[in-house]
Amino acid sequence: MKNKNSTRKAFIKKLVGGSLASAFTPAVLLAAENKPSMHVIPYQQTFTPNDMIQVALIGSGIQGIYDAGVALKVPGVKLVAVADLFDDRLIRAKELFGKDIFTTRNYRDILQRKDVDAVILAVPDHLHMQIGTAVLRSRKALYCEKPVVQKIEQGWEMINTEQETGQVLQVGSQRVSSIVYAKARDLVKSGAIGTLNLVEAYYDRHSAQSAWQYSIPPGVSEKTVDWEAFLSDQAPKIPFDPVRFFRWRNYREYGTGVAGDLFVHLFSGIHFILGSNGPTRVMSSGGLRYWKDGRNVPDIMVGIYDYPATGAHPAFTLTLRVNFADGSGGGQQFRFIGNEGQMVLAGNTLTIKRQKMPKEPGYTIDSFSEATQAAFLKEYRAKYPPVFEVIGPQEETYSAPKGYDHNYDHFANFFQAVRDKTKVVEDARFGVRAAAPALLSNISYFESRIVDWDPEAIRFI
Repeated sequence: MKNKNSTRKAFIKKLVGGSLASAFTPAVLLAAENKPSMHVIPYQQTFTPNDMIQVALIGSGIQGIYDAGVALKVPGVKLVAVADLFDDRLIRAKELFGKDIFTTRNYRDILQRKDVDAVILAVPDHLHMQIGTAVLRSRKALYCEKPVVQKIEQGWEMINTEQETGQVLQVGSQRVSSIVYAKARDLVKSGAIGTLNLVEAYYDRHSAQSAWQYSIPPGVSEKTVDWEAFLSDQAPKIPFDPVRFFRWRNYREYGTGVAGDLFVHLFSGIHFILGSNGPTRVMSSGGLRYWKDGRNVPDIMVGIYDYPATGAHPAFTLTLRVNFADGSGGGQQFRFIGNEGQMVLAGNTLTIKRQKMPKEPGYTIDSFSEATQAAFLKEYRAKYPPVFEVIGPQEETYSAPKGYDHNYDHFANFFQAVRDKTKVVEDARFGVRAAAPALLSNISYFESRIVDWDPEAIRFI
């Protein structure tokens, strides 16, 4: 008889991509000369059936299916239940994860189950706070997709609920668990680029699917979709609209636009690398330039953010960009700029380029008379005598091993915290502080104003 576990592993390998075996080996960040520069402890254990963390998925759409596939790669994890508002997705869940899993339209059925230890929440943004706090109050750990809340005023409720229940909450911006980002954090702390003054980042796309024009299944109707539950009490009551149900990211009523979908990833990475709590001023601009398909959010946004000096970092300026019609093909990159160099992160590669500021300022004396030039040079060389220094490498590149997946590490960290009742990096407070400037970007855009913010107190100024 065919082993069900081996069948499931074969599916997960196909679904997520990459080798299962590689997921269980130590991750090493490699320098250009192929010498190990950093190690992380591998998550490599075996568990008996009684030691399994039993997980439920609420929201079995595109991201939910992906999240479940990655989560199941982690040893000691079992998926036992799935909730979704579209009947066909429940059928698909059984096809993918096994006919024995429990499926339901009503997420409350999941919360009542005693065999569920943790929940992966991958529902539209407007339901994050409502369902997320209910999960925590049901005494289950929560992995909540970003942004952790849809509205600024919901942030403290999520933070307080996490604290009151004592449950593990991790937000799904996976870069904070990346060995590449950990290396970047160490390099900045060591002074590799001198004193930071500017960060630039972009996350561009160039396709219909990446611009949220998701597929709408034929024959979908109110009989196969729980439309009222989708709206809940969090969105205006309107007649059934399959476009809004399947392409909810296009609408302010349910999503958070490009800022909440993509800026929040950038904020999470920056805050992790720099140990920052967020900016004090937020300014954004943009527009709906290409994807004029009925959406009410922009497809291009540019943001400017002022970060104050703290014990963790100097004052710096941040610029962000998202473009959903980038004719160059799209892509994403971070650039951390200091007075002695820059650090560039692109994918699983990190590059440091150094160019120190000269100690002597140089001179512009050609327009002076020869006598004045001679007098100037005498004084100049007395103040700045020639100094010869040994020059080290001006560029270094670090890369994660082939097949490395920070998504896997993020789930491994989450489940380790569930087992040990330890803290995670991206808890509710971190998640709200990363979501806040993204949501403030929307406020700045739609209200055409600069927004002042207190990132320490997590409130408007």
